[in-house]
Amino acid sequence: MSETSSQQPVDPISAVGVITSLNKAPNGFYVVAQTTDGSDADLWKDALFKSKVTRYLCFTREAGPDVVADMKLTDVKDVLPEGFTPVQETMDTKETAMRKRRLCVKIIPRAAAEAAVYDIQIVAKSKPHLVNYTCLGEINNMGIWYRTGDVVHHQTSQETSITAIPETLPNTARRTTGRPDYEHQSSGNYTMTALDDVPFVISEKFSGKPKEIQQVNLMGITIKSLAEIEEEFCYNFSAERSITL
Repeated sequence: MSETSSQQPVDPISAVGVITSLNKAPNGFYVVAQTTDGSDADLWKDALFKSKVTRYLCFTREAGPDVVADMKLTDVKDVLPEGFTPVQETMDTKETAMRKRRLCVKIIPRAAAEAAVYDIQIVAKSKPHLVNYTCLGEINNMGIWYRTGDVVHHQTSQETSITAIPETLPNTARRTTGRPDYEHQSSGNYTMTALDDVPFVISEKFSGKPKEIQQVNLMGITIKSLAEIEEEFCYNFSAERSITL
């Protein structure tokens, strides 16, 4: 048993592809050019006819909306596994990626991923297996191995501040200015106060008939009752009525 690295990469693999030449890898992609023992990792190698056709596996860990959650290696005639996408063409020339075998990857949104593929290695058939890696299968007497790990979701500073607001604000910051006798909470409901359930009615001592206003002399000003005012200033319009008759 052997292990290629004691430390797992920080970011998971976000895309996997196949290229025809070591010099044609897309920007940001790492090419698996050699096996773990330093041999050529050409996936198309034809020892009988010594074909000049070559195929190399490549992948990227650049951050994106998706991650590679799983991988499978099947025969070309096999039914495509549910939820998997086949790597059918080379990224640089759009030619057939592999012969007889088909590499399939499962892509899921990064936000929903609990685990993902973090590393891919190619091992010669006669070499020891890799610790903490899983073997997909063999191509040209070489095994494709991959390593998975948990996906760490980083919380943004904005999400952290929003989450902390209800817990850190004092009670006075959540009160409204419309009604001082109610203390409103963030949910919109109010808490009980000392004035709740107190009946607001007029006292019985003010519910009786008003007493007759007494004459009061205040600084030479006499306050008269309604009857006195009507008697003193009463006018019956008799002259006006005599003219109209």
